[in-house]
Amino acid sequence: MPDFSSLGISQALAAILHKSAIATPTPIQIEAIPMIMNGTDLIAQSETGSGKTLAFVLPILEKIDSEASYIQSLIVTPTRELALQITNEIEKLVQHIDNIDVLAVYGGQDVEKQLKKLKKNIQIVVGTPGRLLDHIRRKTIQLDQVSFLILDEADQMLHIGFLNEVEEIIRETPTSRQTLLFSATIPAEIKKLAAKHMKKPAYIQIEKTQGPAENVEQIAIHMTDRAKQGTLISLVETHQPFLAVIFCRTKRRVSRLNEILKANDFDSDELHGDLSQAKREQVMKRFRKADFQLLIATDVAARGLDIEGVTHVYNYDIPQDAESYVHRIGRTGRAGMKGLAVTFYTDDDKAMIELIEKELQITIPKKSMEKKEEKQKQKITRKATHSPIQKERTSNNSKRKTPSQWSKNSRGKQTEASKARRGQRQSARNGRGK
Repeated sequence: MPDFSSLGISQALAAILHKSAIATPTPIQIEAIPMIMNGTDLIAQSETGSGKTLAFVLPILEKIDSEASYIQSLIVTPTRELALQITNEIEKLVQHIDNIDVLAVYGGQDVEKQLKKLKKNIQIVVGTPGRLLDHIRRKTIQLDQVSFLILDEADQMLHIGFLNEVEEIIRETPTSRQTLLFSATIPAEIKKLAAKHMKKPAYIQIEKTQGPAENVEQIAIHMTDRAKQGTLISLVETHQPFLAVIFCRTKRRVSRLNEILKANDFDSDELHGDLSQAKREQVMKRFRKADFQLLIATDVAARGLDIEGVTHVYNYDIPQDAESYVHRIGRTGRAGMKGLAVTFYTDDDKAMIELIEKELQITIPKKSMEKKEEKQKQKITRKATHSPIQKERTSNNSKRKTPSQWSKNSRGKQTEASKARRGQRQSARNGRGK
């Protein structure tokens, strides 16, 4: 197995990686880094959580001119969360390297602050299409000397509807640039985009079937929609996840489920498009620090979410296609760790489950709840939502737990175990120099 130095990465960067407990390159890094170092345009298809960010960031840092005061690398992402995640990764690597600065540019952020930072010597810009175009039209970003253009999660950008914006951004860059395209899938639109804007690109596909990672255990549980809340509460109490992401179909269902979980004294918070950017960043920061246990989210809000320590994923509502299924359960089982993905499905969802299995060529183990068991779960839900309980909680403030406290009676052991795991996780981070 090659190491980073053998791929052309300097000893200085390799040492920084080693301090973060990253010593062995992943398959996508082994394939992509030498090609990028050689100046080749590249289309890379790889499963989520494969290490693709470092696959393009490392060679860019090796080839960038730290003495130059103009933007040399532009990384375009579909979401603000992914832009921030990539920016954070770059900042970790360049904090001990002089004269290399990176800036995240995305909607929902103060434009004036971005303008002030752009006046400094920024070599790397990571941004979303909308805000990048805003700066281009203001003439506050100059891309005419860009050497590296990276389109990350290109399929998702096109899925959201950013094709025209992406092409407009590409036209602002010189034709002499090196173009790198990373995508989980390569639909026809991606192929057309590549044919139009890339120069004889090399193609890498790490896995022929973009299915779930083998280290993620999967199970699907058949039930009625009314039984979902009680079942989820019961499973979380049983599984005792360190961190878990719970996916819902709509923003309204996310908020409602968050209310139910908090009413049951679980540590939870929500992530969806109606939150302000500042609130979303605050939620993500707290989740990364394991300040709460359960994150309830919509698909778009959690796109590109890469959080260390997510042990469980619960598909409270079934995903709408196989790609979304892979993306969701890919939030766990990161970096070779084991994970568990549980999907709830009703009679109306059976066709979708079968379609997901067919497209991914997998069989998801299934469990069907007995009617007696479903009634019991519905009782749990009613206990959480009926007004007498809420009145008792309101009138007895001295006994009421805050959302950041779990029930000492039913979850005391869970709380202590979670605290211990948080401490272990923090110690592990400190040991890696984070």
